[in-house]
Amino acid sequence: MRSTTFPDKLLKGTAALVFWLAVWQFGAWQVGRELFLPAPLSVLCRLMQLAQTGEFWLTAGLSLGRVLLGMVWGTALGCVLAVLTASSRWLDAILSPAVRVVRATPVASFILLVFLWTQRDQVPVIIAALMVLPVVWGNVTRGIRECDPKLLEMARMYRFSGWKTVRLIVLPSVRPYFLSALTTSMGLAWKSGVAAEALVWPKWAIGTQIYNTKLYLETADLFAWTLVVILLSLMLERLITALIRRAEGGSEP
Repeated sequence: MRSTTFPDKLLKGTAALVFWLAVWQFGAWQVGRELFLPAPLSVLCRLMQLAQTGEFWLTAGLSLGRVLLGMVWGTALGCVLAVLTASSRWLDAILSPAVRVVRATPVASFILLVFLWTQRDQVPVIIAALMVLPVVWGNVTRGIRECDPKLLEMARMYRFSGWKTVRLIVLPSVRPYFLSALTTSMGLAWKSGVAAEALVWPKWAIGTQIYNTKLYLETADLFAWTLVVILLSLMLERLITALIRRAEGGSEP
């Protein structure tokens, strides 16, 4: 089976980008009013104008920090809960319903509740963590339960230590599920974090800027800030994937 080379991927990615930009431009021509649908060039020019100000970088940096912090907390708590629920039926019976409630509750309800309990700058962090937690918990739990029982039996026969069993058997089983959880939850963290910012209005936040575009009917700014969110999300997803793959390569004997 022929593997896809980097030039092939680049060509396909460029072709897809050009196609959707053309669709966007055609839609803008059909609408005919920048207020309803600005053209790609208008959005790009506005983004470049925003990028020349210090407020833009401060806003993007603080939103990025909130999302990353929320993702770290959500990932850590999800892993801890996964280990607890996978190791004990009683803990599974007690904790699993709570995690499923978090997964099923609308994000807007959590945003309003958390806003009553904490400061507005902390709301996006907590919301991002709550959205990431169930994804990580579900994937890591599945990875633990998918461990090969024959390998675990072999580890007991050869009297592996607990850490050796985890390092050689459990972690390789969990790793692909964990990577999938991170790449999936990255988008959720950004969506929920920016949504929280748009509702609670921290001083320096992308969500606050998006909310302001609605007040002042600045559609080009809305598209520009949305593009910033998409680019940051894709950048972090690629970075996390690269770091985990490098760690996988470094852990090989």
